[in-house]
Amino acid sequence: MLCCPVAPHKHLLGQLAFTKGGRYQKRLFSRSVRCGGLADFIGGDLLKPDLGRWLEDVEKHKALAVYSPHEGGYEGRYLTRLRYQGYVFLDLSARGLGDPETTLTKIHPVCPPHLGRQPIARWYFPPEVDYRLNLLPPEAKGLVVWIIEAKVLSKAELQFLALLPSLRPKVRVIAECGNWRKFIWKPLNEIAGLSPAEELQASTQQA
Repeated sequence: MLCCPVAPHKHLLGQLAFTKGGRYQKRLFSRSVRCGGLADFIGGDLLKPDLGRWLEDVEKHKALAVYSPHEGGYEGRYLTRLRYQGYVFLDLSARGLGDPETTLTKIHPVCPPHLGRQPIARWYFPPEVDYRLNLLPPEAKGLVVWIIEAKVLSKAELQFLALLPSLRPKVRVIAECGNWRKFIWKPLNEIAGLSPAEELQASTQQA
């Protein structure tokens, strides 16, 4: 266990106590401030020995649920490393995404706000994923669908995102499902509760 450089190992904290003479007296006591590891001691952004494992897990599992610190910024290093590998990114927010299957893989309607004055209209847009796949440059390795605020998605929606790489082999899915003290990730199928039999069935249907 290491002591943080931003605070002394032992510092005095005050507490007011009422004495018998009717006066307040400040009592001092000590408290230890400790860090959880080397990353907290010298700065978590300086140590990233897991970037190689990150690339391996992206290629192995193809859909990952990530948990980043609340202050943000750490996920940029992992995103940049995927960009160096030749991936093109599609950044989406889970809020307002609608049905992921319809929005990402099917022609879907969108109703613009009419503001109470214009007639209600309905516009149709192409599938987000298929449209981006058709626009990929020849040297691109694939498409990464990076979804922020994925913690608001239901279990069924997360299961579809976990199956999306099986339906579109050149697609990788990264879903930000919450926060943690450091940047960690897990296979999305484990978070969504997807069984191996369901994954195999989806892959068979695509084949």
